[in-house]
Amino acid sequence: MSRINKNVVLALLTLTSSALLLFQLYYYKHYLSARNGPGSSKSKGNRVGFDSTQWRAVKKFIMLTSSQNVPVFLIDPWILESINKNFEQVKNASQGLASECRFFCVPRDFTAFALQYHLWKNEDGWFRIAENMGFQCLKTESKDPRLDGIDSLSGTEIPLHYVCKLTTHAIHLVVFHERSGNYLWHGHLRLKGHMDRKFVPFRKLQFGRYPGAFDRPELQQVTVDGLDMLIPKDPGRFLEEVPHSRFIECRYKEARAFLQQYIDDNTVDAMVFRKRAKELLQLAAKTLKELGVPFWLSSGTCLGWYRQCGIIPYSKDVDLGIFIQDYKPDIILAFQEAGLPLKHKFGKVEDSLELSFQGKNDVKLDIFFFYEEADHLWNGGTQARTGKKFKYLFPKFTLCWTEFVDIKVHVPCETVDYIEANYGKTWKIPVKTWDWKSSPPNVQPNGIWPISEWDEVIQLY
Repeated sequence: MSRINKNVVLALLTLTSSALLLFQLYYYKHYLSARNGPGSSKSKGNRVGFDSTQWRAVKKFIMLTSSQNVPVFLIDPWILESINKNFEQVKNASQGLASECRFFCVPRDFTAFALQYHLWKNEDGWFRIAENMGFQCLKTESKDPRLDGIDSLSGTEIPLHYVCKLTTHAIHLVVFHERSGNYLWHGHLRLKGHMDRKFVPFRKLQFGRYPGAFDRPELQQVTVDGLDMLIPKDPGRFLEEVPHSRFIECRYKEARAFLQQYIDDNTVDAMVFRKRAKELLQLAAKTLKELGVPFWLSSGTCLGWYRQCGIIPYSKDVDLGIFIQDYKPDIILAFQEAGLPLKHKFGKVEDSLELSFQGKNDVKLDIFFFYEEADHLWNGGTQARTGKKFKYLFPKFTLCWTEFVDIKVHVPCETVDYIEANYGKTWKIPVKTWDWKSSPPNVQPNGIWPISEWDEVIQLY
């Protein structure tokens, strides 16, 4: 009887020990491991999805950049859009509240980060440590376009992109460089002949298909899926810039050839005009940016940028274009408050609107409003003496960024088509005598304003 009792007791003890062990394992798995988390994770609760390949690659990249003081920030459009839509959840995660892996655990080929190159202190050391941590990295470089206007320095190369792969996921690190207009620029990702084109699916990259320009973003630190990182403080604003960020560089080589063939005017009057036109353009750009009105270089100002990377000294004015849908009623008042009184107003908002403002010392600012038809765009002109209307036709175009007179401004991406519409195939040859009613090849009569409307559509000041 005592032997049976001992066996029963032994069995009960074994079952109790097994149950206790199972409870400990369960508690550790569902509570302690979630509370402590891996690496830099701060989130609490049930950690769902934190073993994904993408999350581990991003975590390791963040560890690498943090240890080397590399100032990276997240620019991945897909993830930023998700963060922007779920910002309260991200803020709660940053405060240590429960969350699951929702952003970096969706299977994708790339995650895009950026850094500002002027803040990077140890490029070579970072590259070597990345490879020691298991990353396979590819680096692309190109000539520094900021030095293209200086013959002796035009061969200097700068880093543009890093692609670092860990197992099946890659980090695309876009290198932003400062430009003189206080904005950030990144270059085109071009693979050189010796580079492995199968290293990653490059066609899926969201940055690098063309050079891009961005306003300098203010950054904030957040915790995303348990990982501390910097993101743009206004993700929505940054996302709006991405699809419209394409940048066109000034053609310095062609400009030098032009100025060798047609000797530049370096008289005192020409230099004074260039200075005043530059100041007028900068003031106009500042005023329109404050209004939230997009614009682009048009007519002679656009021709000067594209043909000779400068202001045409005999043009005597600054020309801008604005889509009529971007017109705002307070545009005249804004320019007047900026010190630019209205010189004339032709046309109406619904037809052939043109504004002209008087800058300092007889340098004029002309703003042409563009209207869209089914297969073309046009802007109008009005002859004050007769009330005759003119229409200038342009093929449809999109807008790209460029740098001109030390500011970031828009120009038509399809620049040659735009210039040829306005100046014909011979636009490379300087023409100092120009009749706006007959010289442009794209001009055509557009009727005449009724005399009863002249007081409204022809206003001279």
